[in-house]
Amino acid sequence: MDLDAVADELYGLRPEEFVAARDRHARDAREAGDQSLAREIRALRRPSLAAWVGNLLVRRKPEEVQPLLGLGEQLRRAHRELDGEQLRKLARRQNEVIGALGRQARELAARAGHAVGEGVQREVEETLHAVLADPRAAREWAAGRLVKPLVSTAGFPAADAARLASRPAPAAPEKGKPPRGKDRGADAERRRHLAEARRKAREAERELRARAQDADAAARAVDGAVARSAEADERVGELRERLRQAEEEQRRARAGVQDARERARQAARAAREARRRAETAAAQVERPAAG
Repeated sequence: MDLDAVADELYGLRPEEFVAARDRHARDAREAGDQSLAREIRALRRPSLAAWVGNLLVRRKPEEVQPLLGLGEQLRRAHRELDGEQLRKLARRQNEVIGALGRQARELAARAGHAVGEGVQREVEETLHAVLADPRAAREWAAGRLVKPLVSTAGFPAADAARLASRPAPAAPEKGKPPRGKDRGADAERRRHLAEARRKAREAERELRARAQDADAAARAVDGAVARSAEADERVGELRERLRQAEEEQRRARAGVQDARERARQAARAAREARRRAETAAAQVERPAAG
């Protein structure tokens, strides 16, 4: 047993099956004397419903993985090169692919026993957007072991960073020469635009954090509900087994009562027959004495 094999198995299970299987593997590792592996297995987190659906898509539709990763590489290249025509073409392709994969993921989840709503489908599609924008997110998704859905940032950060790194720095003004009035006005305008862009970026970042916190809270609520449902299912199973045993005991007791009643009836008949024979014998004894 090794961690990769266990993780591959666990993240292929339905969320409500995850904890029991994880704890069983951790117990097996501990009983085998591998305390380190047991701790690593225990540290594996149960996936949220949306993360499980994303993993399910990777596992059930492996032929879709490489085409999506390839589309992400094309999109990031087009962003780096500022190729407007290619970006427009790929953007249409992106929307088509993500919509189709989102619907496929929803159907796969339904066939696997979990009918999911539009909210979960949107989280799956948000994960796919992140896969296209960020190669690190793409690697996480392709492994099929997501714990929670991925969140895409605005734009293509990896491509933007590469483009900025390759852009030459602006030439510094010659010393001793103050900027002309037109240049000063242009500089002031650029500063205003930059300040406005920074303000909007801060607002967007705050909004993203708030939405991420809401998403985390919702995911925790789902995890709690799934855990409670799994515990309730387990209790129901135990109660059903106890009821089955009690009904079996009841059947045996009723059968015992019937046997006892039958034996009592037989004993009563035997007693009456013995009494009749005794009375007959006594009468026969008294009859000669009287003669």
